Amino acid sequence: MEKPRVLVIAEAANPEWVSVPLVGWSLSTALRGVADVHIVTQVRNREAFQRAGEVEGETFTAIDSEAFARPMWKLGEVLRMGQGKGWTMVQAVSALSYPYFERLVWRRFGPDIRAGRYDLVHRVTPLSPTISSPLAGRCARAGVPFVMGPLNGGVPWPRGFDAERRREREWLSYLRGAYKALPGRGTTLRHAAAIIAGSCHTLSEIPARHRGKCVYIPENAVDPARFSQLAAPENDVLRACFVGRMVPYKGPDMLLEAALPLLRAGRMQLEMIGDGPMLAGLKEFAAREGIADAVTFHGWVAHDKVQSVMSGCHLLSFPSVREFGGGVVLEAMALGLVPLIVDYAGPGELVRPDWGLKVPIGSRAEIVAAFRAELGRCAADPAGLAPLAAAARARVEEKFTWARKAGQVREVYDWVLGRAAKPAPFD
Repeated sequence: MEKPRVLVIAEAANPEWVSVPLVGWSLSTALRGVADVHIVTQVRNREAFQRAGEVEGETFTAIDSEAFARPMWKLGEVLRMGQGKGWTMVQAVSALSYPYFERLVWRRFGPDIRAGRYDLVHRVTPLSPTISSPLAGRCARAGVPFVMGPLNGGVPWPRGFDAERRREREWLSYLRGAYKALPGRGTTLRHAAAIIAGSCHTLSEIPARHRGKCVYIPENAVDPARFSQLAAPENDVLRACFVGRMVPYKGPDMLLEAALPLLRAGRMQLEMIGDGPMLAGLKEFAAREGIADAVTFHGWVAHDKVQSVMSGCHLLSFPSVREFGGGVVLEAMALGLVPLIVDYAGPGELVRPDWGLKVPIGSRAEIVAAFRAELGRCAADPAGLAPLAAAARARVEEKFTWARKAGQVREVYDWVLGRAAKPAPFD
């Protein structure tokens, strides 16, 4: 079947960054395996694209929306009151600046879209379902299908973690449902030909009248070139790792408390990868409790170097209580680590008993107790985790490489273009 011609809109796409920009880059470029793709991104990503071998004007176009985007970004940084905090505030400010980006996209590509030079337009980023897309209506009027997604975010803070929410400066999350009334959201959903929901939670928040055009495809995937090693831990003691920012909602303090008896007894070694405001306090806790020799704090580690630390472990021990996508879970599984997570939001959707371990969401004390029990069972027989580890790796290879993800999106393209039936539900 002939490849569709696709204009991919990825305002945030950068191979040298992590989080949303890395998702934007990874999916956009993977789609070249299944479609004839031209990527449109923001000018801040131009040099990274070029270093990755992209050719401006041929494989991508950089749109300079800095006249509006730069002051809005600076405003968001001020309002968030702390590096890495106030994510909902950043999203709210982005919602103000993004339409200007799409206005410039239409000015550049509108004539080509109207002339039928693209079979469809796909907005990959922003991932947030709060940000409307003026292009949706313009594409619909031009007779060109508009696909958006994966959309993800807006996961409610779990009960009992209000203190963590305040420490993260998530003031706007108390008004999290207000985005549904924002101008443009209804029009965007109405004009979209297909909506890719990156999580079950996001899918549940799409109005019922638009649910028929939705397809659930989890947001994250793995680049096998970045995560190519095979975990080969020694089986004398349980070896676990934590990867993420050292902030309250990711639970590094809960992990240390849960693992404390095993660490004291020499039955567990823990690798803590990441930086953040809690790091100094965590180091002090380890020293005070006499477990400094059992815990290694690596601080920030470059993304392409993380696997070298993780591959010496049996387990990813990750008690985060609010993850939208949970990409680190897939990265651990790709290496052959067993994920131990809290059954909530993104990680809870990715992990099943056949290839991982999860504990119920609950209070802080309940999560600590449940993690302690699971870690104790794992420490009793670290070698016994091997079957779960093999199943985790196989699951990623089957469903969660970026090439697999591109194939799943191609099924959506064929559906909206009338070439195939709607894709079967993701399993």
